[in-house]
Amino acid sequence: MTIHWTERAQDDLAAIHAFIEADSTHYAAVTVRRLLSAVDRLQDFPHSGRAVPEFSDPEVREVIMRPYRIVYRIVGTSEIHVLTVHHGSRETLGAV
Repeated sequence: MTIHWTERAQDDLAAIHAFIEADSTHYAAVTVRRLLSAVDRLQDFPHSGRAVPEFSDPEVREVIMRPYRIVYRIVGTSEIHVLTVHHGSRETLGAV
């Protein structure tokens, strides 16, 4: 499986890094590495995330890495699109 990060997901990751970096450069890097590792595992186990309850599309799935939700879509048999990295304290996912 090929993993493609959407522009929104890339922006989310950069914003997470910048927010945490204000307090700790080290922790910002650790957090981003953990998020990237969680997504990398999807190459071998694309259906390991649960279906996102807010959507009726079974191909839109999520991996929880508290406090973050990594939302992705399985596209065909060879691609994963990371749609957003959402902080759990935010109200809704919005359109992904």
